[in-house]
Amino acid sequence: MPETLENRQLIIFDGACGTNLQEMAIPSTAWGACEGCNEYLNLSAPEIITELHASFIQAGAHVLETNTFGATRLVLSEYGLEDQMEAINTAAVENAHRAIADVPGRYVAGSLGPTTKLVSLGHVAQEALATDYLDQLTVLLNAGVDCIMIETCQDLLQVKTAMIAAFDAMDATNRDVPVLVSVTIEQTGTMLVGTDIAAVCTTLEPFPILSLGLNCATGPTDMESHVRYLSQNWPKRISCIPNQGLPTIVEGKTVYPMSPEVYAAHMKGFVEEQGVSIVGGCCGTTPEHIRVLAETLSNSSPAARSVQS
Repeated sequence: MPETLENRQLIIFDGACGTNLQEMAIPSTAWGACEGCNEYLNLSAPEIITELHASFIQAGAHVLETNTFGATRLVLSEYGLEDQMEAINTAAVENAHRAIADVPGRYVAGSLGPTTKLVSLGHVAQEALATDYLDQLTVLLNAGVDCIMIETCQDLLQVKTAMIAAFDAMDATNRDVPVLVSVTIEQTGTMLVGTDIAAVCTTLEPFPILSLGLNCATGPTDMESHVRYLSQNWPKRISCIPNQGLPTIVEGKTVYPMSPEVYAAHMKGFVEEQGVSIVGGCCGTTPEHIRVLAETLSNSSPAARSVQS
């Protein structure tokens, strides 16, 4: 059987987008009047985005996430870019595909962020959020993404809205790709609106998603109990994409402290002890973190799991 994303035993995602872009020499002309909108760089500096993507592929990543975390009309409108939603998302997929063009067995995931509004708190109407997600997902699918990553989810209602939009978009585009969901659990032990990992599992289990996991907010140490719960209770694949530890402020600058070696050792434990089969890096993680991760996991297999009924 030819290897596909779904039947690959262990999947390595790329590392951070935003924090790496902050360290790159990006000319002010590339930002224009949209400084802080990383997604605008898909149009204004595509070579920079492709360069970052390529660095993760060279490091050993199997999957690139598109630079579309905040590319709904809702978020782009904060920069006056809502009318460029389609162009930005299309360019993002093209930039990622350029980075994997000569490397077989690599994939592009359409990144879908939580937006800047919480639907459960009434910051945005669910119908409006659903429309924005559907529009973005339709563009990503038509542009050729291999899967959809609904990530950094802070609100369970937002997760359900994004998932339903993903399946509707696949129907509309006549495409069928895997959907992955990754929630963010704060140091408080819950999502931002108070939902714990048990409620997340119960709510999402009926949906035909490839995986459920964690990303952002904390480093791997603070994810251990939640990953353990998923290992024992979630019947499908588990993903774990942590930050490079908890950030600290040093001389006015945000610093992520965890070395590639320590980060990779934590991830190896998740794979070999808890059965995590999708790994990668969030804020702070560099191509070097992914390189060491890929090397550390080169002979690893996800542990067998016995899920409680």
